[in-house]
Amino acid sequence: MTKTDVKDPTSEKNFINRETSWLEFNRRCLFQAQDESNPLLERAKFLTNCDGNLDEFFMIRVPGLLSKVAPIGPDYGSNREQLLNTIFDMVQELTKQYGECWKEIKAALSEQGIRFTKVAEMDEEGRKWVDEFYRERVHALLTPLALDVTHPFPFISNNVLNIAVKATDGNEIRYARLKVPVGVLPRFIKVPSRQGETYVALEDIIVTNIGALFPGLTVQGAYTFRVTRNADVKVTIDEAADFMSAVEDSIEDRGIGFPVRMTAETSMPDDMVRLFARNLNLGPIQVYTTDAIMLNDLWELMGIDRPRLKDKPFSPYTPPELAEGMDLFEAIKQKDWILFHPYETFATIVRFVSDAADDPNVQSIKICLYRIGKDPSLIKALMRARENGKTVSVLMELRAKFDETNNIRWARELEKIGVHVVFGPVDLKVHSKLLQVVRLEGNRLVRYTHMSSGNYNTSTAKQYGDISFLTANTEIGEDVGELFNALTGFFGPREYRHLLVAPLTIKSSLISKIDREIEIHQKQGGGYIAMKANGLIDSDIIVALYRASMAGVKIDMNIRGLCCLRPGVKGISENIRVTSIVDRFLEHSRIYYFENGGKPEMYMGSSDMMPRNLLARVEVLFPVLDQQMLVNIRDKILKIHLADNVKAMRLQPDGSYVPVVRRSNDKKVRSQKWFLENKGVWHGSD
Repeated sequence: MTKTDVKDPTSEKNFINRETSWLEFNRRCLFQAQDESNPLLERAKFLTNCDGNLDEFFMIRVPGLLSKVAPIGPDYGSNREQLLNTIFDMVQELTKQYGECWKEIKAALSEQGIRFTKVAEMDEEGRKWVDEFYRERVHALLTPLALDVTHPFPFISNNVLNIAVKATDGNEIRYARLKVPVGVLPRFIKVPSRQGETYVALEDIIVTNIGALFPGLTVQGAYTFRVTRNADVKVTIDEAADFMSAVEDSIEDRGIGFPVRMTAETSMPDDMVRLFARNLNLGPIQVYTTDAIMLNDLWELMGIDRPRLKDKPFSPYTPPELAEGMDLFEAIKQKDWILFHPYETFATIVRFVSDAADDPNVQSIKICLYRIGKDPSLIKALMRARENGKTVSVLMELRAKFDETNNIRWARELEKIGVHVVFGPVDLKVHSKLLQVVRLEGNRLVRYTHMSSGNYNTSTAKQYGDISFLTANTEIGEDVGELFNALTGFFGPREYRHLLVAPLTIKSSLISKIDREIEIHQKQGGGYIAMKANGLIDSDIIVALYRASMAGVKIDMNIRGLCCLRPGVKGISENIRVTSIVDRFLEHSRIYYFENGGKPEMYMGSSDMMPRNLLARVEVLFPVLDQQMLVNIRDKILKIHLADNVKAMRLQPDGSYVPVVRRSNDKKVRSQKWFLENKGVWHGSD
C-alpha cells in the first residue's frame, strides 16, 4: 500500500497521479482482451482499443511532460524524470502484454479457421499469388526514401506504419525508410487458401519483395516501426483571423507536431534503432520495442463474417408511447422521459428533430453539436427545417478533438442554407448536449427540451452507454432557452432555476451538496453519495469527498476512466468504494446522487469531475425532478452498475485495479447484460 498522510486529506500522497491512472485504464481494457469469456473478435476489438488509447496518451499527455510546461501533479511532486521513467516501465510492460495477447488471439482464431500467416510459411502456390499481388497492387504505391548525406532524414507522419531498410552496396551500408500504404490497401490481405480464411500482413508482403525496390543492393534487413507525434494543438485567435480559419490552421499543425515516441519491431538492430531515434531527437525512454506494432488496425477484423465470434446483435427498446407513428410532442407533454442508450434506440431523438422539421407548428430549433459522426440524418433534418421556414440555430463546437474537420464541413453546409451557426465563447469549449424545439400551440409557445450525456451522433449512440432526457417542463425549458441565449450572445453569469452550468456553478454546487450530506449525516446519520462518471480528477471535489468519508458518509463511485481519488486510505477514504466497468459498450453516462436525509437529489448531464469540464468547458447538469423517475434511475440503472461483479474492477489504495470479488453466495451481476435483458424497466413505477 502506498504510504499516505492520514492527517491531511489535501496531502499529495492521497491522490493518484492522472498519467498512471490513464495507463491503468489501458490495463483494464487489456484485461477484457485477455478474457476468454469474451467472443474472439470482440477480444481483438478490445486490443485495438488498447492500442488507440495508448496512442492518444502519447499524442495528448506526454508532450506536456516532455516540454516541461505541464505540472506533474500528485504522487510525483515535481519529479518529472521519475514520472517519465514510471510511464516508460508501464508502457513497456503493456506493449509486451499486447503482443502476447495478440499471439493468443491469433492462435485461437486459427482454431476457428481464421489464419494469420507469414509469406515464408505459405506453399508455392500461395507465394506465387503474393508475388503477383505485390507486382499488380503494391509495388507502384511504394516510395523508398534513402537516408544519406544527399538525402535529409525524411518527415515521418504521425502513427503510420513504416519499414526501415538496411542494405549494402559493396562495403558501404545504406539505410532507407518506406511508408506502408495502409488505408489505400487493407493491413491484412486475404489470400486464397484451402485451409480456411487466411490473411497475411501487408508489410510482410512488402518485406518479402523488398529487393525489387533496391536493385543492385543487398538488403540485409527490413523492420517495421512507427512514430507518434504531439497532437495537442492549440487554437490561436488574433484580430486578423476568424474563428473557423484559426481552427483550420491549428489542425494543419497536428500532423507535424514534434515526435514523442518511436515504436520499433523487436528484431530491429540496436544500431538502427539508435540511428532513427537520434534523427527524430528521441531519448531512450521514448523508444519502445514490441512484436505487435499498430494493433489499432485490428478493427479490420470486425469485417470478418463470423457472427459466432462476435457479440450477439440485439434490438434496442422503444417505449410504446414513443414508437414510430406516435405523436412525440404529445408524449413528452404528458410526462418526462429518459432513454438509456444503446439499450433504447437513439432513432427516437433523430425522429424528434425530423418531426420538428416537418411540423408546421414548430417555430424554431436550437441545438449544440460537439461530435456528429458520419451519419448525416440529423444534420439533414436541421437543413430541412430551415428549408421549411423555421428558425434553426446551431452551436457548432469546432474544437472537438479529432472531429474538427468534420464539424467545419457541416458548419459551412449549414451556413449556406441560412442556418444560424455560432461557435460559442472563444475561451471555452461547448461540451453541453442540448436541443430545444419551440412549438406554437394555440396562442402560446411551448418548449420541448432534450438533454443528454452523449453526443448527437447516431454511430456512438449504438456503442456508448448514455442517458437522454426529454421534457416539456416550463422552468427547465426557460433555463435551457436562457443558456442558448448566453451561448449565442454573451456568455456570463445568469440565473438558472434548475440547471448547473460550468464553469459557473457545477463545481461549487457539487461541493456544496457534498458538504450538505456531511451536515445531515452528523445530525441524523444515513449519509450516502453515489456518483457515476467517466473521470474524477478535480482535487477540490476529491478533498470534499475525503471530508465526507472522514465524517462517516458512505460513498460509491463508478468511474470508468481516470480517477485520482485514492480509496481505502485509513482515516481518509475508508468509506469510499471505487469501481470501473469496461465491457461491450463504453460507459459514458454521468449520474450524481445525494441521499439528502431521505429527500434524494439526482443530477445527470454532460460533465465529469475533471478540471477541463469544470473550468474550461460549458457543461450542463440537470436535475431529475420527477421523484418516481429518480427512484427508477437510482434502483434500475445506478444500483445495477454499482452491483456489477462480473466486469467491474475495484480501485485499490495503490492505484491498481483488481476484479471485484464475488462471494460464493453472490448472484452474478453483469450490468450491461442485465440492461440488455431488462430493457425499459427503468420506465416502470413499481
